[in-house]
Amino acid sequence: MRSGRSGAFSRAELAALVAVPAAKLLVHLATLGGYGVFRDELYYLASTDHLAWGYVDHPPLSIALLALVTGLLGDSLPAVRLVPALAGAAAVLVVGLTARRLGAGALGQAVAMVAALAAPLYLALHHIYSMNALDVLIWALAAYLLLGALERPTPGRWAGLGLLLGLGLLTKISVLWLGAGLAVGLVATRRGRRLLATPGPWVAGGSAVLLFLPYVLWNAAHGWPTLEFMANATAFKMVARSPAAYLADLALSMNPLALPVWAGGLALLLAGGPPDLDRERRGDVRILGWAAVTVLLILLLAGSAKISYAAAPLTWLFAAGGPAVEAALRRLLGERPRSFAAVGGAFLVLLLASGAALAPLALPVLPVEGYLAWSRTLGIEPGTEERHEMGALPQFFADMHGWEAVVDEVERVVAALPPADRERAVVFGQNYGEAGAVDVLGRPRGLPPAISGHNSYWLWGPPPGATGDVVVVLGGDGEELEALFHRVERAGTVQCDYCMPYEDDLPVWVARDLRGELPEVWPGVKSFN
Repeated sequence: MRSGRSGAFSRAELAALVAVPAAKLLVHLATLGGYGVFRDELYYLASTDHLAWGYVDHPPLSIALLALVTGLLGDSLPAVRLVPALAGAAAVLVVGLTARRLGAGALGQAVAMVAALAAPLYLALHHIYSMNALDVLIWALAAYLLLGALERPTPGRWAGLGLLLGLGLLTKISVLWLGAGLAVGLVATRRGRRLLATPGPWVAGGSAVLLFLPYVLWNAAHGWPTLEFMANATAFKMVARSPAAYLADLALSMNPLALPVWAGGLALLLAGGPPDLDRERRGDVRILGWAAVTVLLILLLAGSAKISYAAAPLTWLFAAGGPAVEAALRRLLGERPRSFAAVGGAFLVLLLASGAALAPLALPVLPVEGYLAWSRTLGIEPGTEERHEMGALPQFFADMHGWEAVVDEVERVVAALPPADRERAVVFGQNYGEAGAVDVLGRPRGLPPAISGHNSYWLWGPPPGATGDVVVVLGGDGEELEALFHRVERAGTVQCDYCMPYEDDLPVWVARDLRGELPEVWPGVKSFN
């Protein structure tokens, strides 16, 4: 059975498989600091002090990994962001290896990897620490391991795939979509139905479920907070889009010039791979095609899915796009090696050039004023996928601003408190970004601990001994606070130039003498979204 390219790597293949992932890594190493720490990174870092089998808005593996990294390297921004940079480079490498497994030669492997390298969405996801950076790598590896298991369906290969899927579920539950896609692919194809009569797929599925089980049990023990979070985010937080609008945004986010690569990759998967694959191998490839279509349909029909959710499955389409582009060039140019190399090389240059032009929209490679000028030149307005008023910057960049200002103002307000009040004070943040800034950036300054009703902060609750006698409150309304506390005074204001508008001109209150006991009030501050 022919299984794409096999045997020793050519020099051209090795050059591409080393150079493109290395370029990806260097890009991220050069921009580790960026505009500053990102909102979600503060929350992730705060979560490492509360290791558990689950969190309201994500599974536990990314937090456990971050705890390991910070334990070894510290919690500096370069240390934290080294992991997504390495994951991004590894994902690009796996895309190239998967393209080879699908039959791509050196040019096709390079096209697949360069398309992934030049995708603005991947540049953004691999710039910050989050589960999304790991998720992209997991999906890329899943395609590679699945092709290996389909080529030689041994129990060990299926178990390896199941282990990866289980770890993926412990990273991000959208891997459930991958599982749904694989189930459809196996049922919808003759090759898949034959495989379902063997133990392999069931070993993979059972292994994944067993690994995922602790997170499910954690949710059950805590009243299913993740389901509540997802329902609230869909209903109140995310902006709904039509399928056409979603595809248009996806094409821009992945680099418009790369559209022929991943669209051609989808067509190639559905067709069963390059024409010279044998019949059984073509059945293997169609399983991936059905899986990819299923996942894309889930995203398109969801209406409020984030564009970033499509980043992981598109690694499959980029990989398949390598041999698809090669096949298209051969149909166009025939057997003319020089023309094939010249046109293919020109396409690679165009991908890189367009990626470089779009990179400042995804990576903080320009000063803020430079970014604003460049985005105006390209005609791109600040955007968000959430229901928020926008300022000068898109939300991704705005969420890297303002946190030092938060901590500076809280420090000033706390320093003005009488010594007895400072000893018993806590800081209440309206969201996990504000609370995380106080806990992570304020810890070296000796600030009081932060509490919040937002997501896992609500589950963690107030620290032991907290009474609500003195609470420094970030944001909120004075009249609402007066209904909860006997004394409320405005003590300061957080101002920031490029943060999200709802973080600018943020009042800072000192609220004293809670009306009632803190455990009685706490259920009312819950905000899962």
